[in-house]
Amino acid sequence: MPSLLKPSDIVRQLSEHVIGQEEAKRTLAVAIYAHFRRMANATVDSVELTKSNILLIGPTGTGKTLLCETLARILDVPFVTADATSLAQTQFVGDEIEAILHRLLDRADGDLSRAQRGIVFVDEVDKLKAVSGQARATSGESVQHALLKIMEGAPVRLKDGRHIDTTHILFICGGAFVGLDNILTKTHTFGFISTSGGDDQQILERLNARVKPTDLLEFGLIPEFAGRLPIVTRLYPLSQEMLVRIMTEPKNAIVKQFAAMLKGDGVELQIETDVFRQIAELAIEYKAGARSLRGIFEEMMTDVLYAVPDHPEIRKVVIKSLFEPPRYLGARPEADA
Repeated sequence: MPSLLKPSDIVRQLSEHVIGQEEAKRTLAVAIYAHFRRMANATVDSVELTKSNILLIGPTGTGKTLLCETLARILDVPFVTADATSLAQTQFVGDEIEAILHRLLDRADGDLSRAQRGIVFVDEVDKLKAVSGQARATSGESVQHALLKIMEGAPVRLKDGRHIDTTHILFICGGAFVGLDNILTKTHTFGFISTSGGDDQQILERLNARVKPTDLLEFGLIPEFAGRLPIVTRLYPLSQEMLVRIMTEPKNAIVKQFAAMLKGDGVELQIETDVFRQIAELAIEYKAGARSLRGIFEEMMTDVLYAVPDHPEIRKVVIKSLFEPPRYLGARPEADA
């Protein structure tokens, strides 16, 4: 990581690609900054600086994977994702975990040193919750134990004979954790920090809203696994306004992608503001967050991308509503819709 990349620099660059979730961005930026400082100073005055892995909690489609992918690009480090659900469905968990490290090595173009400074994102760890009465050999609990080895930081021997040291590989885990709010409501009723005259209300509110290790244990994570995720931050459901911004503001926003595609054919794309609101409303109805935006947008653009190549005289496409056909300007009457 460049020496001048401060937490504020990381947040600024994240904001170019990820809309909203400011609290999560700040937490991630500080955690990443501290992580790279630890790597630069393995020991200070004989004090060992231990790694702090991260847990992202939030509904599907709120940007957990996008945040991690963007972080890896900003930092220029190898990055891989893994699905905890897939790990829980295999009988050979150890082989699957080794495969994750192999993929990290591939992303580093075989450079072991780079791979050992990469980022691994393990999604859907909430699906690994320990279930009473379930045989441990086939349970999420067994996968938590298997992940512990690489999350703690230890040399792992790969099948090709090489060893990869996971000490400085940062693990970011994510999950929706459906039902955690019920646990928080119950536990925070008893563990609420009271205020006094000189207390800062914002700090107190943040402390009281914090997900505690005991909350994760009650949810179903084993103590050792929860203990390896000391940094916990939450991502919140996206509002209609945020979904509209996601489609229009980032550097690689979907509308900019399609506009650039049509511009290559000499065609201008004009989409009215109401269209983005309509798409956002559908995405909220589908309960898939930002993940459903591209599918709806692609479906809207299908007729346009079908018509334009056959009618080179089209110079402008105007979409006024998601529920009305596009208008083709500069086209022959038979090309108009």
